[in-house]
Amino acid sequence: MAAPQILVHNLVKTYRVPVHRAGLAASIKSLWSRIYRDVEAVKGISFSIDAGEIVGFLGPNGAGKTTTLKMLTGLLHPTSGDAYVAGYVPWRRERAYLSSISMVMGNKSQVSWDIPPLESLRVTREIYQVSRSDFERTLEELVFLLDMRDLLHKPVRTLSLGERMKCELVAALLHRPEVLFLDEPSLGLDISTQHRLRNFIREYNQRNGATVLLTSHYMADVEALCSRIIMISEGQLTYDGSLQELASRFAPHKLLRCSVEDELLCGSLEPLLPDGIEVVERGHGSWTLRVPQSKVPAITSHLLRNLPIIDLSIEEPPIETVVDLVYQKGAEA
Repeated sequence: MAAPQILVHNLVKTYRVPVHRAGLAASIKSLWSRIYRDVEAVKGISFSIDAGEIVGFLGPNGAGKTTTLKMLTGLLHPTSGDAYVAGYVPWRRERAYLSSISMVMGNKSQVSWDIPPLESLRVTREIYQVSRSDFERTLEELVFLLDMRDLLHKPVRTLSLGERMKCELVAALLHRPEVLFLDEPSLGLDISTQHRLRNFIREYNQRNGATVLLTSHYMADVEALCSRIIMISEGQLTYDGSLQELASRFAPHKLLRCSVEDELLCGSLEPLLPDGIEVVERGHGSWTLRVPQSKVPAITSHLLRNLPIIDLSIEEPPIETVVDLVYQKGAEA
């Protein structure tokens, strides 16, 4: 059995931060006698990711996502614990390791602002010692996939946010990394550009077998790309599994939408419903009900027998709702 591409065991990161005391005297005293406190950003998380997986890494702001990514890319040393990425210990920052990974952050830039992207990409080729033939072949493939040939010779400062993100992706993938860390890659992008970005990430994964760890607050990114998600809250792992299992575990309800014939438009649906069924929305002859999963067959049958139903559908709750429930449970724990 192949070893995991990413292996994390009991990873901990604690920051020692100064305590700011109120008052002028306390402020002056702190110049030579500071008091510190420990802040645990990551509290002993463990998980593994196989080669070729695209995994969503989710959590509320301040949960420890970016701190974890920085440890896995070697930008931070952990306080304790172990991690291996592509067989390497990240914080040793061996050259072979750095050549096997890449990280894209939606709010950071790795292409120079005042020169065309192609010039920055040539610098990247030299940094990673990519041969000219491999550079030209990879650049052609990425430019084709991202449909960005006309952007290569324009100064970066003249490009839109979506166009700059395309350039960031090419710079990150030019050396064909085995592992790709994406931290909010669609941040600030319009819907159309987000869609094209997702398609590109999916196709790159399929073509190259790259392992992708994705953080995003856009659930559409996660639903479109990730068959598995890992969730953390306050530095601790709260969930590791599929989106479908997440919904059944943390939101054990389904949404039942029904429409009825005109004669019931002025009536009320509630008296006809069994106990424990919540009316979420009501419209012109239509209702949306929140129904426990175990009761969906019985409630559906009851409605069809007792009401002149003209349309009925059963849906999972929106993934944003489910994720918010998990965040809340993590905060309450």
